[in-house]
Amino acid sequence: MAASGTALAGLAAFGLFCVGCSTGGTGTRDEGPAGGQSVAQVSPRPVPSGTTPVTRRVNVVALVKGDPAVSEQVKDVLEPCAGKAYPVDTSYGSMTDGPSADVVVNVMSCADSVGIGTYVYRAREDGSYENVFMAEVPAVYGTIDRGDLVVTTQVYREKDPMAFPSGSEVVTYRWTDGRFAEHDRVHNDFSRGLDDTDGELPAQTEPVEPDEPEERDKPDEPERSSGN
Repeated sequence: MAASGTALAGLAAFGLFCVGCSTGGTGTRDEGPAGGQSVAQVSPRPVPSGTTPVTRRVNVVALVKGDPAVSEQVKDVLEPCAGKAYPVDTSYGSMTDGPSADVVVNVMSCADSVGIGTYVYRAREDGSYENVFMAEVPAVYGTIDRGDLVVTTQVYREKDPMAFPSGSEVVTYRWTDGRFAEHDRVHNDFSRGLDDTDGELPAQTEPVEPDEPEERDKPDEPERSSGN
């Protein structure tokens, strides 16, 4: 009986030691689970930083037409192409740390959907917008990329058709000291094999079925004598 009581007391002490290791977090299991034993990991929920600006929808057509900095040529083009659809693309995003999201407006032509003007508007505290960037050149298009403004312009040579530019300029602008400053520039040359042409693609030749060989005239066989 005494021996059994001593053994039970030892087992109880060992059990208390194991519980202390598992609950304290500083025992022998701190190095990770044993081989073959999986542990579920729960990712913490992201905490809002409070710096993301509110996206407020804007009547961009009225905004561009009411902007005195926009040229009259662009304003004249800014008319519905079909029905009530205007030739504009709009992007909202955070680039200038304004009170609400910045607005990027791309105005295009109705005929071929080629960009003719890119504009960036920054929100003021009173809810109005100010023009902080504009580019009015043929085939221009602006986008927002991870907080930067990326403006792509197609490059045309003298005889390039509108659908086939010779290259492109991709310029990245970053908001610095209250304005957009150039941060990076990439020039792309497109190889199309049209340097020796007038800017038009070579005509496709239609497949032609090969002519069947003409039958050659067979030589006349000599007449056989009758044997008389």
